[in-house]
Amino acid sequence: MSQYEDKNRVSVKIYGEEYTMRSPATPEHMRRLANYVDEKMKQVGQANNRLGINKVAVLTSVNLADELFRARRELRELEARLHRKNAK
Repeated sequence: MSQYEDKNRVSVKIYGEEYTMRSPATPEHMRRLANYVDEKMKQVGQANNRLGINKVAVLTSVNLADELFRARRELRELEARLHRKNAK
């Protein structure tokens, strides 16, 4: 039994390169993710047009990690506010 047997498969293009994604997520979700990463890479690449694809990918990854960390911090702060409000 293959590890990909119960997973959806979709072909996407990110920063001009073709990729095949396999995931239990819906194909629509995988396309949305790929489009988001593609747009973020284009933003980094346009701002730094001398960078190769590897550096664009790394800088994009750092930017996305920053987004994730900020969103997690905001979620923790909102949960704490809700907890304080419910404790009253």
